[in-house]
Amino acid sequence: MQIPVEVSFKDVDHSDAVEEKVREEAQKLERFFGHINSCRVVIEAPHKHQARGRLFHVGIHLTVPPAQSIDVDKSHAADPRHADVNVAIKDAFKAAARQLEDYARKLRGDVKTHAGPGER
Repeated sequence: MQIPVEVSFKDVDHSDAVEEKVREEAQKLERFFGHINSCRVVIEAPHKHQARGRLFHVGIHLTVPPAQSIDVDKSHAADPRHADVNVAIKDAFKAAARQLEDYARKLRGDVKTHAGPGER
């Protein structure tokens, strides 16, 4: 199944190579949960910091059944590796994969729930 991916750039020039990298990473998410309805990715470089340079921010919005959304907002002001857009994209998709794994576990009932007060 092909995930419909929408990529937008904010305060950054459009790059076909970056867009292709995003699409590759989005397709890898199907390994964790095969029923992704849509994937919206925003890549931005909000400002250039004097000491750290221009750090990229990647936001991912996934919609999954039943009518749920998973949002990842990756911006590490203290991480100089995010001056490379590819590293920022990879980190954001790693976080999305972790959230998808957790969501899939909950749907399957693999997550243990703790008894509330007075329950056993």
